[in-house]
Amino acid sequence: MLNTFRVLALGALFASAPLAAHDYRIETFSQGLEHPWSMAFLPDGRLLVTERVGRLRIVEADGRLDPEPVAGVPEGFIAAQAGLMEVALDPDYSDNRWLYLTHAQGSLEANNTRLIRARLVDGELQDLEVLFTAQPLKAGAAHYGGRIAFLADKTLVLTLGDGFDWREQAQNPANHLGKIVRLNRDGSVPQDNPLLGQQGAAPEIYSLGHRNVQGIFFDAEQGRLYSHEHGPRGGDELNLIEPGGNYGWPLATFGVDYTGARVSPYTELLGLVAPLLHWTPSVAPSSLMLYRGELFPNWRGDLFASTLAERSVRRIRLRDGMLAGEEVLFEELGERIRDVRSGPDGALYLLTDNPQGRILRVLPSE
Repeated sequence: MLNTFRVLALGALFASAPLAAHDYRIETFSQGLEHPWSMAFLPDGRLLVTERVGRLRIVEADGRLDPEPVAGVPEGFIAAQAGLMEVALDPDYSDNRWLYLTHAQGSLEANNTRLIRARLVDGELQDLEVLFTAQPLKAGAAHYGGRIAFLADKTLVLTLGDGFDWREQAQNPANHLGKIVRLNRDGSVPQDNPLLGQQGAAPEIYSLGHRNVQGIFFDAEQGRLYSHEHGPRGGDELNLIEPGGNYGWPLATFGVDYTGARVSPYTELLGLVAPLLHWTPSVAPSSLMLYRGELFPNWRGDLFASTLAERSVRRIRLRDGMLAGEEVLFEELGERIRDVRSGPDGALYLLTDNPQGRILRVLPSE
């Protein structure tokens, strides 16, 4: 399946994908959020939204923000990129009521990404369980990953970062830095994980060689797991994830270090999985989803990646499983977009990443 794709740079994509005229309108659905990071739609029409500063909020179906944060959220490490990150509902949420959260745990000197689950009962988290904490603990407050997706068998994959100063560890199978891990929903290790039983390998690893994976989405219809990650200066990547795949960081990259120094002389190497496309200069992709709603028929089956540096959402066109062009959307907002989701109503929902964060709803033009 990997061989059906060609690595494409930004210019090549634009050559085949002229920008479409705006056929949408954007409205403010909710506001009053502080650096919102992730959202999940509850079956009753409400939304759960995380704020990086450590709060889980409830937004009513009409957009009203509950003034009281959800109680029982564990205290985490909050600094720079560290804080409360993902919220995701269990595939069987209607039956078991489990929701999942990721957050940075520890201190400035020793911290990493943690995965927990709990049940939401009357505005409070109950039955809280710690499922996984990435190892080793490291210093600093950067590169946590933190996104979640559920596969066809209902196991979950969790994205992790390289900790910034420990980039070589992304190639070390003995730890979780710069990896995507796969877990059962109770935190145990699936018995068919690709590195399970290999001497010196962490059994949770699903793929390795990542820098900071900030978006992941499982396309159940096609059976494909897509992710994207931040490069340094350039070299942001969109990848198709295969079990046991090595995605190259820092041995091969299209980016350069922030000092201007070369990270690697190679953009690809034998045995490493090349990206489907790369963004150079960097757009800083922050979340990923595939649209299958009804409100925007022309967007169905396409990937959408929100961006921080470019302050946009990238629509990545897919046709018969092949990349077919790219379009930059919502630049007119001029805002860092932390999350993009397809709502149950078929609209797109965007989270703006700033101290006065909003939820924006994208609807067809009237």
